[in-house]
Amino acid sequence: MKIAVLDDYQNVALRFADWSGLEKRAQITVFNRPAALEELVPFEVLCVMRERMPLNREALEQLVNLKLVVSTGMRNASLDVGACKDLGIAVAFTEYVESGAPEMTWALLMALARNIPVEAENFRSGGWQTTIGVDLRGKTLGILGLGRIGSRMAQFAKVFEMKVIAWSENLTEEKAHRAGAELVSRERLFKEADFLSIHLVLSGRSKGIVGATELALMKRSAFLINTSRGPLVDETALVDALQHERIAGAALDVYDREPLPADHVLRRLRNVVATPHVGYVTEYTYRVFYRDTVKAVENWLRDRI
Repeated sequence: MKIAVLDDYQNVALRFADWSGLEKRAQITVFNRPAALEELVPFEVLCVMRERMPLNREALEQLVNLKLVVSTGMRNASLDVGACKDLGIAVAFTEYVESGAPEMTWALLMALARNIPVEAENFRSGGWQTTIGVDLRGKTLGILGLGRIGSRMAQFAKVFEMKVIAWSENLTEEKAHRAGAELVSRERLFKEADFLSIHLVLSGRSKGIVGATELALMKRSAFLINTSRGPLVDETALVDALQHERIAGAALDVYDREPLPADHVLRRLRNVVATPHVGYVTEYTYRVFYRDTVKAVENWLRDRI
């Protein structure tokens, strides 16, 4: 049997779990780079990192030997589960660690506020301070989507004595109050936020929910933070707003296309703090991901006997 472990960019999959039982029964190939679809045709099992390798119906139909897909995380928008069912391909998911994403989001917010990338580069290049930071105390954090991660962001903001406002389509005043936030209108959220952090699930309804209209409502001194999904924000409108300094800056960990092309404009803008989708990339999270991946494959093999 052939098992492929996809998109292990850091080359840690085999180290973060005990694969020895599977190695006795199967040939395991680890891909440390994005794999081409034709490379995956020989494999019966794919172990995928959530939302890195698109597996839509068209792709799945070409993987004629595929019997099982194990995805890290409890959902994967890049995997067509319905097509898997139609094609007789079993699907399994792993547990997820929720602490990494809000911690990374707050780190990016702090990096924006205190110009950390610029000043770190100043220091490395022999220079000294050139910027003035933004105080968080008294500022307003606007949260678009007050779910588990958004609620944690509200808690962080309170520690820094920030005001917290929030909006999402089904958010109630009671739920907002429990999270320590004030429910406001969508328009007011964008107008009043000094830092606007996005925490929504990507769907047909939420795609492009932050576009030119919403960005135009924001203060010129405001910052946008997106660690959820790239397509929640209209990328063209965001680039335009950043280039013309209609907002002060953005912190991004997610993009329309991943990996982001090396020549993409977002890599060059001075008012952008950007990371390569590492919000959930922590040691504990990866240990859970790969431990559960091994268990899922072992359980599937046992059920086949």
